[in-house]
Amino acid sequence: MRTRIKICGLTREADIDAAVQAGADALGFVMWPGSKRALTPERLEQLSARVPPFVTRVGLFVDQEPDLVANCAPWLDMLQFHGEEPPEACELYGMSWLKALRMRDDIDLHEQAERYHRSRGLLLDAYRPGVPGGTGDTFDWSRVPGDLALPIILAGGLTPDNIARAVHQVAPHGVDVSGGVEAAAGLKDHDLIKNFIDRVWEADAAPAR
Repeated sequence: MRTRIKICGLTREADIDAAVQAGADALGFVMWPGSKRALTPERLEQLSARVPPFVTRVGLFVDQEPDLVANCAPWLDMLQFHGEEPPEACELYGMSWLKALRMRDDIDLHEQAERYHRSRGLLLDAYRPGVPGGTGDTFDWSRVPGDLALPIILAGGLTPDNIARAVHQVAPHGVDVSGGVEAAAGLKDHDLIKNFIDRVWEADAAPAR
């Protein structure tokens, strides 16, 4: 099965065009103001209009007010929750959603998959205290069980250099990259985007070693 690819933290029209041209399946827009890649709802509307059909627009939120999420929802196809949102908070908007989990030492992914069983998948990211995501850190991929009831989207420190190994080791439904394809926070490097996506496709086509 082909690994789906999400390019996250987009802030510029040219970067959207480059990601779409390279073959991204989904584009991520950060709506949490604590991020260097944060957008206003007005900017989200402008960038969202740039995204062509059949590319999924994903909005990233961190324990934010329901009114804000609802105001952004018309410009998104899927919601992604990175805070401590309980399942009922994620389900308020009548939209597809993902739950991001930071890989703390004591996390039980089977328990979390049951708790968030109505989500479309679990996005697994590295854990750093006080930081809800976008750390650029990897985690021990051997901690991801192969029998979870939900699709896994792998995140955290992915780059063109390590993505083939990640795909072969974890066999995730999808991968999510932000800092690993940037020249600076929120400014994507178009060559890195293309290299990242090409290497995912190469890994899908090659047998694991």
